[in-house]
Amino acid sequence: MGLNHKQIGEVAERTGLSLRTIRYYEEVGLVIPSARSHGGFRLYTESDIARLMLVKRMKPLDFSLDEMRELLAGLDDLEQDGLEPDRREEILGRLAMFEAAAEERCRSLRERLESAEEFASDLRREIRSQRRAVTPR
Repeated sequence: MGLNHKQIGEVAERTGLSLRTIRYYEEVGLVIPSARSHGGFRLYTESDIARLMLVKRMKPLDFSLDEMRELLAGLDDLEQDGLEPDRREEILGRLAMFEAAAEERCRSLRERLESAEEFASDLRREIRSQRRAVTPR
């Protein structure tokens, strides 16, 4: 095992993802481990781990597997030497669309969180009010 390669258990610990989720992301082609040990164990590089973290961050924003694949493929393409300028601009435009979608989904999540916090606060007030009403003075 190379010094830079990590086994799936360590990757799970570092990313906070379950072994099952990491294996699933491999099955669906999102994050393929860079290598395998002689015994067949998955081996991940720092780049693989960064890719897993990106997928993990996209998940709560409800991006589909196809959208995740598209974004990762775009990022991979941008790293290629000799990428045509038109293709680069096309990819950057698509990434900008992902950014806008992420911003909108974050805004929506903030609104939902604010509503949930208001509900919890109202409930807390009601409980305190009811406890005071029955507490003998």
